[in-house]
Amino acid sequence: MSILSKKSLIASTIVGSLALTVSNIASADVLTELQKAESKIFKASEKSQAKIDNIYEQTLELLVEYRNTVTEAEVLAEYNDHVQRMVDDQRASLASLEKQIAGIDKTKQGVVPLMYRMIDTLEKFIDLDVPVKFESRKDRVQMLRDVMNDSNVSVSEQFRLVLEAYEIESNYGTVFDAYQGELDLGGQKLTVDFLHMGRVSLVAQSLDMKNAWVWNNSSRSWEKLGDEYLKPITDGIRMARKQLPMDLTKLPVFAAGAQ
Repeated sequence: MSILSKKSLIASTIVGSLALTVSNIASADVLTELQKAESKIFKASEKSQAKIDNIYEQTLELLVEYRNTVTEAEVLAEYNDHVQRMVDDQRASLASLEKQIAGIDKTKQGVVPLMYRMIDTLEKFIDLDVPVKFESRKDRVQMLRDVMNDSNVSVSEQFRLVLEAYEIESNYGTVFDAYQGELDLGGQKLTVDFLHMGRVSLVAQSLDMKNAWVWNNSSRSWEKLGDEYLKPITDGIRMARKQLPMDLTKLPVFAAGAQ
């Protein structure tokens, strides 16, 4: 081999080595750039994923808020429907009340005269009835007349009081009772014990238990009783006052139509 050929071979070897070296350097630079690019891509991807995660969380929150809003809207709609039904019912009630109020004056026109007639009838009944607690019953009638003239008392309350007076009068027919009062014997007044068995019998006895009288409703007068009635009347008074146990006793009774 000639010297020239050897030099050319050496030169070619050197050039090849240099080319390989340059190629390796170039490859290393490209790899570095690729690694940098890949790192940037990863970082960008992480940021993008973080944004995606954040958007997803916000979306979930908005979805929950939307569902809550829809639920509240539905609840409010149902409540509004309920309130509307109540308002409609109240309007119907008001309309009914207005009709009733419109008829109150007509009702008063019929009820007020009726009450006056009921009071007059009650007073006549008391005057003709057995005079059990006569004064208090007459006072009750007068109270009713005063109430009818009192503008502060409503018509309904006036009517209630009239009905109550009738109920009290009705109860006198079933009560077995004793009370103390004054007996008028032709202008002479005595304090006595009265005993009445409903409206069947009304008797009076002096406080010393020595005299007794019976009311004759036909003659509208008091009649003297014999001594045989003194003890039965005394016992009857004590039974009515719960001082003796209830038992049979003898009281004078006028037969129907008897004079």
